[in-house]
Amino acid sequence: MIVKKFLLVLVCIILIAIIVLIVRVKNNIDDFVDYETLAEESYNEDFGVSTLEEALYDKVKAEILTWDEPDVYAISFFVDNNLAYEYGGHENVSAWSISYNTEKDCKGAGKYSEERWNYAFWRQNEFPIIDINVPNKYTDVLYEWYEEQGITNIGYEDDENAFDEDMNYIGKGPAGHYELVFMAADIAKRLQGESVIKEQFGKEIPIIVHGLEYAWYDIEATKTANPNGEADVFLKAMKELGFY
Repeated sequence: MIVKKFLLVLVCIILIAIIVLIVRVKNNIDDFVDYETLAEESYNEDFGVSTLEEALYDKVKAEILTWDEPDVYAISFFVDNNLAYEYGGHENVSAWSISYNTEKDCKGAGKYSEERWNYAFWRQNEFPIIDINVPNKYTDVLYEWYEEQGITNIGYEDDENAFDEDMNYIGKGPAGHYELVFMAADIAKRLQGESVIKEQFGKEIPIIVHGLEYAWYDIEATKTANPNGEADVFLKAMKELGFY
């Protein structure tokens, strides 16, 4: 009888030890595996210059399909350049991230108010699409695409020819920026055209393609991105606010 009890206790101790070992191994695996990298690679494992836009579309769509907050009212395709941005030996390069804002975030701001539409007031929970902070295939292939398009001196802008005689900005940003803005706009247009946004959020939502300054080409890109008037309120607001 004593031997049976001893064996039962021993078996229980061994089972507990095995469970503890399994948990520790799982935790170590979780620490070791870069799940963010695995998720990114899953968008498109094999693509090149000819399929870059398709790969970017897949990446954008996959991220948007994870957004489930109920009161999203606008999506940002933030294409920004900065003198501090560097990639592949180039300076003042452009990056692209996506995010959204909710009614809760803007706290009841007016329909045409700057608080509702200016990205400076948004939560800015950015997800990188073209990331210049770490080496990655998407950005590398974009630079290969630039080369194929004959776009050189990435990041350089001729400031002398960037303004008209009335000092209105007529430039297209540093080399490569304008092209990335309209690549983003074309992807946004496809998302709208395929009803991805409407199906995900249950309503039409504008995709705003922009930098911090809302340059003239950002406005044109946003018009391209929303062919069925999804961004009409945004465009009216920005006009009333004097952004264009």
